[in-house]
Amino acid sequence: MIVLNSLILVLVLFLAYLFCIHPGSRPIPEDMQKNYAHRGLYGGDVPENSLKAFENAVNAGYGIELDVQLSCDGEVVVFHDATLDRMTGVHGKVIDYTLAQLKTMELDGSEHRIPTLREVLALVDGKVPLLVELKGESTDTSVCPAADEILREYSGSYLIESFNPLLLRWYKKNHPDVLRGQLTTNLSKGLGKNMRNRLLDSMILNLVTRPDFLAYDIRCPKRFPVRLCTGLFHANRFVWTVRDRDEYSKSEALDAFAIFENFCPPITLNIEDENDVAVS
Repeated sequence: MIVLNSLILVLVLFLAYLFCIHPGSRPIPEDMQKNYAHRGLYGGDVPENSLKAFENAVNAGYGIELDVQLSCDGEVVVFHDATLDRMTGVHGKVIDYTLAQLKTMELDGSEHRIPTLREVLALVDGKVPLLVELKGESTDTSVCPAADEILREYSGSYLIESFNPLLLRWYKKNHPDVLRGQLTTNLSKGLGKNMRNRLLDSMILNLVTRPDFLAYDIRCPKRFPVRLCTGLFHANRFVWTVRDRDEYSKSEALDAFAIFENFCPPITLNIEDENDVAVS
């Protein structure tokens, strides 16, 4: 009897887990079904997340993945890292500086500067879809209304994604029409097995975010929650970061849109004999 009760409890808990992690079911619109240039199409003297990198991606016909966060005066800027050090040589975080100060900083020693989200949207002008990652590891969701105010004025196609479920929950509550995606990787392996990372790895917070797609680390396609969401629930999927043709073949096998860098795959899935696109 004890064994039977234990089995029943395990089954109930597993069914509850399935209910919690079940993603949304809205399909990715056809015009967004592309491979996405990670931080733009960059290389050589063209730095990541620069207007030139985005211009290259537009000219090549790729979707664009980009990252947004706030300056200390509340401007939405396009920049990936938690700190400015790697890309600008300046110590500190984006939030520590005003937009005017950020605009004085060179991107990777080049002539290019950190763009604002408004500048990127004006450049892209709806020519290709955008995959906008909301940056933030805390409970502060202020980047969401700031970015949303700008994006509501934009007529082009875009998707929202984030590692932070609280940012996705803000969008679910305040702008539910926008398709949203949960970014995921094996956090417990890389950053320690604390409760926060275990919670994020389990994707149990899908219960409150109900993401429309997963964007997961191509190095971790066999993680149990990912396999459940993509295999059992047939979630829309993106994989990152695809860096060569072998990894691209893996993304095709997964029937996933690639977020890529360092090489140029076909613009969409299932296109054969596509020529490489050179970065200009």
